Amino acid sequence: MIGLTFFLVGYFKPKKAGILIETTPTASVYIDGVQVGRTPYEMTKTPSEVVVKLIPESLGKPLVPYETKVNLGTGIKTIIKREFGESDETSAGEVISFEKVGVKETSLAVISVPDSAQVSIDGQIRGFAPIKITDISAGEHQVAVSAERFKERTFTVKTITGYKLTAIVKLAVNSDLPKEETRDEQPKEPEKTYQVEILATPNGFLRVRSEPSTTADELVKVKSGEKFKYIEEDSKTGWFKIEYEEGKEGWVSGEFVKKILI
Repeated sequence: MIGLTFFLVGYFKPKKAGILIETTPTASVYIDGVQVGRTPYEMTKTPSEVVVKLIPESLGKPLVPYETKVNLGTGIKTIIKREFGESDETSAGEVISFEKVGVKETSLAVISVPDSAQVSIDGQIRGFAPIKITDISAGEHQVAVSAERFKERTFTVKTITGYKLTAIVKLAVNSDLPKEETRDEQPKEPEKTYQVEILATPNGFLRVRSEPSTTADELVKVKSGEKFKYIEEDSKTGWFKIEYEEGKEGWVSGEFVKKILI
């Protein structure tokens, strides 16, 4: 469990936005494709939408980089926290940001990966993500996000009247738990086999064509009462593809045939 405190609004001069990035282990920080430093990294800049990419520094097993797009708002410090794993499943972290709303509203929104994680505020279960909580007072609150077979994330935020705080929380799979036993697969039903029987026609035979159309080339004629291996059906025309000789296939009109289960 990790405790983090975010103090966000009223921190900067007018028309400036801030970003704070903390990672485990240390990572190189790229903003809009330009390397700007290493974590922990903090800066202020003109409000804008930026792409943040974090490349972990590891001497052991390779760790998975992280990339996200964040909107840096005026007077707001956006927080990115990331713990790198060997895969995205074993990585975790939070992105905390604010959005100006109604003057009297104080709200907290939590989005989780995976979806439907349980959200607790100050030790009280409030529901499952994604969730927006509006009956919350301004001030510091402890948030806990948990899901079965994932490691819980806990952090502290400071909600402010007039702003919606959004926390996007990525949980890591708990690799310490034993793997779930897989149920024995149900035996598969044997595949059904069909034949196509040629019905009575005015001429006593039916033309087999190269395509499901009366204008296609004639390959051979088959007699009424004969049965052939069914290959497929053309849903648009209702024609059937048959194997009229070993290794040879063609199409017959569905008007004069019957599909039979064998």
